[in-house]
Amino acid sequence: MSIQLSVEGLSKIYQTGEGVRDISIEVAKGELVTLLGPSGCGKTTVLRSVGGFVDPSEGIIRIGDRDVTNVVPEKRPSAMVFQSYNLWPHMTVYDNLAFSLKLKKKKKSFITERVDWALNLVHLTGSEKKYPSELSGGQQQRIALARALLLEPEVLLLDEPFSALDAKLRHELREELREIQAEQNLTMLFVTHDQEEALSISDRIVVMNRGKIEQVAQPYEIYHKPASLFVAQFIGRMNFIKGYAQPDGIRIDQLIFPNERGLIGEVAVGIRPEDVKLSEGKPSIEAKVAKIMMLGHYVEVTLHTIFGQLKMFIDKNEINTVELGRIVHVTLTRIQSFQDSNENYLERNEAYATI
Repeated sequence: MSIQLSVEGLSKIYQTGEGVRDISIEVAKGELVTLLGPSGCGKTTVLRSVGGFVDPSEGIIRIGDRDVTNVVPEKRPSAMVFQSYNLWPHMTVYDNLAFSLKLKKKKKSFITERVDWALNLVHLTGSEKKYPSELSGGQQQRIALARALLLEPEVLLLDEPFSALDAKLRHELREELREIQAEQNLTMLFVTHDQEEALSISDRIVVMNRGKIEQVAQPYEIYHKPASLFVAQFIGRMNFIKGYAQPDGIRIDQLIFPNERGLIGEVAVGIRPEDVKLSEGKPSIEAKVAKIMMLGHYVEVTLHTIFGQLKMFIDKNEINTVELGRIVHVTLTRIQSFQDSNENYLERNEAYATI
């Protein structure tokens, strides 16, 4: 598979000392890669550097075989979809979409055909004569996406395009975006701080923190095999308790797990709530049911153990197996372990709670 976008050694340091350092990313043709991280981690700086809206301090940016590091945005074979839509309010939908084609002096029949194609692609056929103010937020974002697609970019850049929309609409639009991306074999670099969004639509995810890359991997690996304590904390729900690493394994009370990282001494042990299971046998961990929350098709149970607080997910049909104040036994089906001395992972846990 050919590389459509290559970012090599990109750095951009602002006067405050913040920015990004030594960022290298490759995006294959037809691939959707997401830059994910908390606010201020540098993901938008990377995206805007690729689009030409930020001048990097160091590094090389290539789209296809072309070095575009010093090329102005309008001359790059890329297009950007912004969070704020950026539609011209005094123009109809048709004119918003046709504008770039008119600048290229395309024939009217060609422009009409392409605008119809774009509107059909984003499921807004028949809205040509409307003005942006007559459209919902989701419809405006669809038009912004259609306008970018009409530029026929080699790389499509999206800067948190759905963050201003409500949860249900975000879910619908990201599904539509993924369908369009696959159908048109588009190469996309997508920025978001929404973990669920990144996990659901990406071919690969670049997790960033404080201007650096923490991990680049497919969604499954990011979720189940986080490369660092930061990734484990940032992606999805995770319990953290203390464990002890020995050559024969990671020990948590009577439970022993493989020591795959070769860690020594006290370690941070991460457990997804879905990997905490009720157990009637030994070995197991004794726990007290402290809270029960019904969350649709599953139930979140908060447990107090001698190691700290654990969250557990169970099926809604199993809710009668737990009750407040009851002592239960649980086992852990999968863990992640990290060497960490500052115990930041315990900040949100009620460590060493009394059963």
